[in-house]
Amino acid sequence: AYEMWDPAVTRSTMNFNPFETYKGNSPDASGIFPGEAFYKDPQRGEASFSQMMIERTEAEERAASPKAGFVKGCAGCTKPEGNM
Repeated sequence: AYEMWDPAVTRSTMNFNPFETYKGNSPDASGIFPGEAFYKDPQRGEASFSQMMIERTEAEERAASPKAGFVKGCAGCTKPEGNM
C-alpha cells in the first residue's frame, strides 16, 4: 500500500499512507482511523520483539527517505496533526 500511495493526490480509501498516525492511532486497511465511520479493527500480526525490531528498521528507512511531494498537510495526508 505504501508503494502505491501518492502524496500529491487527495487522500482516499485507495490512496493513503498506511504508516501515518492520527492522535496515536493507525488506520485500518482502507485508511480509516478509529472513531470514523466504517472503521474495521485490523487483524493483529506477530508481536515478538524480533519482529518489532524489523518493523522499527523499516520505519526508520521510510522516515529517512520520504516520498517526493510528502509534506505535512499534503493532499494525500490526513489532518495536519497526522504524522508518520
